[in-house]
Amino acid sequence: MKLNDNKGEFISLDEAILFTSSFQKLNPDQLKSFFGGGNKINAILQQDNCIGIRIYNGYDDNVNQTNLIIIGVDKEGEDITSGLILERLSPCPPDCPTSSPLIKQ
Repeated sequence: MKLNDNKGEFISLDEAILFTSSFQKLNPDQLKSFFGGGNKINAILQQDNCIGIRIYNGYDDNVNQTNLIIIGVDKEGEDITSGLILERLSPCPPDCPTSSPLIKQ
């Protein structure tokens, strides 16, 4: 299926809880989430020809920590490598929400 700016599916909170709980149970020592500021994400989405974002899993050897790399994607489904690339997101822990049902406390 060709990528477009409507790709993805909204899910219910119950589904999200199921998925995050399963991940956290299987990976109790892994980071639970990452926060990226809306201004940064919007800047990626506002690039010319950007129809969405791709999120890559990464690992920072300098701090021995998983991370995420967010990059814009064009209508051909290609990464916009000459544009903005977001990393250094805020991981949970330590920056966790205090009342989200998506995080097992």
